[in-house]
Amino acid sequence: MQDSSESPHASPTDTGYNPNEDPYSVKQASRIYLLPNLMTAGNLFCGFASLICCIFARLAEVAPTGMYNGHTSNNYYHYAIWLILVAALFDSLDGRLARMGGRESLFGAEFDSLADVVSFGIAPAMMMFFYILSPTEPTKGIEWFRHIGWAVGFIYLLCAAMRLARFNVITNPLIHRAAKDSNKDFVGLPVPTAAATVAATMLCLMRLAKTYESLRQLALLLPILMLLVSFLMMSTIRFPSGKNLGMQTRIRARYFVLLLIGIGLLVYFRSYAFLGGCLAFIFFGIIRHIKRKLTGKSPTPTTP
Repeated sequence: MQDSSESPHASPTDTGYNPNEDPYSVKQASRIYLLPNLMTAGNLFCGFASLICCIFARLAEVAPTGMYNGHTSNNYYHYAIWLILVAALFDSLDGRLARMGGRESLFGAEFDSLADVVSFGIAPAMMMFFYILSPTEPTKGIEWFRHIGWAVGFIYLLCAAMRLARFNVITNPLIHRAAKDSNKDFVGLPVPTAAATVAATMLCLMRLAKTYESLRQLALLLPILMLLVSFLMMSTIRFPSGKNLGMQTRIRARYFVLLLIGIGLLVYFRSYAFLGGCLAFIFFGIIRHIKRKLTGKSPTPTTP
């Protein structure tokens, strides 16, 4: 999962691009390529729909019948969670399509970041806020959280927006005119991964609360988790990216079989497997960062 879908570079092999044209001219920088930006629009739509589902969930909670338009609050929260995860899928596709087709522009990078603020910033924050403040479940509307819940959501949103802004700055070609960073890792936890972690945690907590009534209070872990991922987004810990994966990527037969088994388990135990995958990604980055600090190794340096 990636932050910004499209880098500001354009491919000389692109028939619609003149190599001698200034990439920072209004004409070149504002070009809108269909497929990458269509994926970004899908990302934005999923984020907006997730917000609508959170509002409908709140309306269902306060309704006398406990339902709104024939659905309960839990139904709407489930829709909101899956919409965030689908938005993350769209976010991973737009950048890959742009790089594969050489259809990249400054407009695409900025459009992607704005969509990410909605889908992976506002939507998770509002979902957590509404769910914790529920007057019926899972915490019977804890009164003291009303005074700090908004602050937790805003801190998460602030860090997500700053993380996206920092990503756009450090990947801008003006910053790397004479050198190109050969390290493909993300600096800080990617915003889509942070949002997917929050959504997957909420999905897991809802399943546990449905099965075990005594575990409903575990929903209070959500604010703590959001503060943790907020810190990781603004940290300098490097997390691996999948930008090097492509049509030419090879894999051994046994690892391919294990990958298929892992995908099957992910689908079958989706309520818990998504959270496990997100946490594994986060802890892999943290452990690798600590190991590098202890051994004195640094990431791949910038090369000409």
